[in-house]
Amino acid sequence: MTHVTSNPPEGTPTWLDIGVPDLDRAKTFYGTLLGWQFQDAGPEAGHYNTCMLRGEPVAGMMQNPEDQPDVYWWNVYFATDDCDGSVKRATDAGGEVVVPAMDVMDLGRMAIVRDPQGGQFGLWQGSSLPGSRIVNDPGSFTWNDLFVPGDASPAREFYRALFGYQIEPMADAEGLDYTTAARPDGRYIGGVLGGEGLVLGGGTDQVASWLTYFAVDDADEAVRRVRAGGGTVDEEPVDTPYGRIATVRDPFGVPFRVMKPAPAPES
Repeated sequence: MTHVTSNPPEGTPTWLDIGVPDLDRAKTFYGTLLGWQFQDAGPEAGHYNTCMLRGEPVAGMMQNPEDQPDVYWWNVYFATDDCDGSVKRATDAGGEVVVPAMDVMDLGRMAIVRDPQGGQFGLWQGSSLPGSRIVNDPGSFTWNDLFVPGDASPAREFYRALFGYQIEPMADAEGLDYTTAARPDGRYIGGVLGGEGLVLGGGTDQVASWLTYFAVDDADEAVRRVRAGGGTVDEEPVDTPYGRIATVRDPFGVPFRVMKPAPAPES
């Protein structure tokens, strides 16, 4: 488990949130699957609900406004020491601003950006909330991959320019156009897969999008809970060198992965 008590280094995935058409159903589904409880921030915050794991914030969800497109996905936020500066670097590198930099009460400063191939993500400069306080533990996120239909080279160059990522082909990718992404200090934060997009909840076409992996104690039991909660399974659990992984969707068609991480190698 990683317990986060301060703002993580630039470019680290640090928060997740989602807009859904039925907030109560989403809370039941994810609460049962991941063991979350929920804190409603009230009408002044649009009833944004913080997803809590053992009393610590790990993600957020809210009712999708009726005037918004009926497409749903988990939006990943990356840590930044300077939200406004990161927005400028993003646009200089070919990105597009969706939501300009803004303060979120005393919690932090955020913006929403799209990369040159349409992958949407957030920037988070934490103040009182550094981000998800638990990561890499059952019930929290543990990895994020960017899926890109077609050539992913422009996306890779964008994130390299924005966060200084080290982008390297994965040796055992078995013919896939998959590269890992690591912070300048060498810490892996995720990967980029070219030639394959995602169909988001409510959508019909493959698009560029980040896909989140949630850690679980038992991938097969997690898949059973997904089905029991009204979700669907795209790929049944399979063993990999990194853990046992399944690709699933919530009741609104939002894709994500559940993963029982492989034991850490003995030092």
